[in-house]
Amino acid sequence: MGKKQRDKETKKNRGKSRFLWAGGAVALLAGGFLLWGWLSVVEPEPLAKSESHAASGYVRREKRSPLSPALFVGHTARAYQVAQEIPDILDQLYCYCECDKHLGHASLLSCFTDKHGAT
Repeated sequence: MGKKQRDKETKKNRGKSRFLWAGGAVALLAGGFLLWGWLSVVEPEPLAKSESHAASGYVRREKRSPLSPALFVGHTARAYQVAQEIPDILDQLYCYCECDKHLGHASLLSCFTDKHGAT
């Protein structure tokens, strides 16, 4: 085997080697990207109801419970469902429909203790 032929084969092998390194790097980056995407989708487990309420120590201004979502349909039913899920948060929010002046409501939660939240 002559020197020229050996140099040609070395260059060929060098090209294959670079291709393998580049392919490996791309595969590693793709794997890292997929892992990162998967980890960002995993949600933490929610706290039990007793733990979340005990931790806040919040005393509600509105004493009545929200109406059942079964009384409503569509988006309104969903709104009443959310009101049942997060009453402490809604009790801390001001209602901008001024129902506090006319209906004696204490907070946004008050709108969901009657059919006022459906309008």
